Amino acid sequence: MSSPDTHATSSLTIYFRLLGYVKPYAGLFATSILGYVIFASSQPMLAAVLKYFVDGLVDPQAATLGNIPPLRGLQMMHAVPLLVVLIALWQGIGSYLGNFFLARVSMGVVHDLRVALFNSLLTLPDRYFDQNNSGHLISRITFNVTMVTGAATDAIKVVIREGLTVIFLFAYLLWANWKLTLVMVAILPVIGLMVVTASRKFRKQAKKIQVAMGDVTHVASETIHGHRVVRSFGGESYEQQRFLASSQNNMDRQLRMTRTGAIYTPLLQLLIFSAMGVLFFLVLWLRGDASPGDLVAYITAAGLLPKPIRQLSEVSSTIQKGVAAADSIFQQLDELPETDTGTVTRERVEGRIEVRMLSFRYPGSERKVLDDVSFAIEPGQMVALVGRSGSGKTTLANLIPRFYHHAEGQILIDGIDVEQYTLRNLRRHVAVVTQQVTLFNDTVASNIAYGDLAGAPRTAVESAAEAAFAREFINQLPQGFDTLVGENGVLLSGGQRQRLAIARALLKNAPILILDEATSALDTESERHIQAALDRVMKGRTTLVIAHRLSTIEKADVIMVMDAGKIVERGSHAELIALGGHYTRLHAMQFEEPTEADSHSA
Repeated sequence: MSSPDTHATSSLTIYFRLLGYVKPYAGLFATSILGYVIFASSQPMLAAVLKYFVDGLVDPQAATLGNIPPLRGLQMMHAVPLLVVLIALWQGIGSYLGNFFLARVSMGVVHDLRVALFNSLLTLPDRYFDQNNSGHLISRITFNVTMVTGAATDAIKVVIREGLTVIFLFAYLLWANWKLTLVMVAILPVIGLMVVTASRKFRKQAKKIQVAMGDVTHVASETIHGHRVVRSFGGESYEQQRFLASSQNNMDRQLRMTRTGAIYTPLLQLLIFSAMGVLFFLVLWLRGDASPGDLVAYITAAGLLPKPIRQLSEVSSTIQKGVAAADSIFQQLDELPETDTGTVTRERVEGRIEVRMLSFRYPGSERKVLDDVSFAIEPGQMVALVGRSGSGKTTLANLIPRFYHHAEGQILIDGIDVEQYTLRNLRRHVAVVTQQVTLFNDTVASNIAYGDLAGAPRTAVESAAEAAFAREFINQLPQGFDTLVGENGVLLSGGQRQRLAIARALLKNAPILILDEATSALDTESERHIQAALDRVMKGRTTLVIAHRLSTIEKADVIMVMDAGKIVERGSHAELIALGGHYTRLHAMQFEEPTEADSHSA
């Protein structure tokens, strides 16, 4: 368990790091501080004016504004109202400068943090996404950044403005009557202790609130993405209960923090006003030869202190929420991006792939997913990987473009280890088409010409769609290539989405093509279209096909059968059938499936 000092140091470290994002806006920040100095300096001025006003009421001849040049010679009845207006104007200028420029700084800081957070997601390794659910990642960009906004805007404003107000008022009180003021100082350690204690509690509760909010986002996100499964399997009641539980948990944690603040603020206020009561007694007891104006000015200045002190104490909750949110944000920003120590770049590779004694296990797991795998694919060859689920086929495909890093063995492209290529250059040479197609809520054309392909000529995009047998259905869409496809292509069928993915791969024109069960979830007609498109895509390219339907890979140059992370058989379709081993059994099982289906449908 960490000590209070560690917590305090940690909070300060995080907060100072957060304030480090203010550096690009140093000029604006300095202007806002100047504004708050002007605002705070106006507070004791009002108390001073009251002194002259009260003394003037008692003895108009004795009241004097001293040697203030612009007001010398003015009667009190003219000077005091004029001073009040000038102080209000002075305060208004300070308030504008402080509030506007600090808001500009804080919005800039939050924008920079949000952009940094999103950009970090684009560079994080795949294992990070495996270990963190999307709901919490989205919540971090939205909810957590909002909490940081509070710490970077409202909290800083209160700390600077009210803090300076306390300093100016305190300085005035010391100047007016230092003995009485020192009596007031005795209560400050008690106030400080209350603030520190509450801060720790707020920080702990704020972290719990963020986790609870992440759970709410996660459940909502899963339900939205899987709405058809929810409806198909009658999961509405289950999802309602799941969301209700997560939202209730979030509400309970929010209420706990509110209750802490609701108890803490009145206690602090009681303490401050008790001190004020003692102060009033002492003022009356120790008034000495002070004029009524001196006493009224002193009590007025002292009476102005509780409000800024209370606001300073209440800001602890906002700051701790912001610190907890910033802590979560910085944890992500501190995550190491994908390792890229490669230095080799090639304009284009021939496409020879060689795998030597490759073994792999996922981080945190002892089980080998791949165990001493070796094979070679010559340029232009088609090699198929088949085997039961969990045999390591997809893992092997993911290691070629370095979505994961292997520690044992080698993967070579054109005789150079994939680790030696720069990541960006390596992935330029590899096109991947998977069963799970990802499309963006954009036009058909933009989904084909995505990323590095965005500058491709329209004719090239249309040719790629033609080659992928997608042109026919695209022409039937309302705006053709300019039709929006909806979130993840929801407005298209599975076969149409798959053909767009193939068109994207064709447009990329990479020398290495990886097809990961690209046809396993399609109907017969869609599969026929897509198989024809794939045959066209594979010409002249080194192709690694992971197949569930063995009928799609019978023409492969080499078929490799995987089991428990090892290659147990390899050869052509005819050779493997003749062996009568793993491949023959897989083929026989699939051969029987249509027969059974036909018998059920008859």
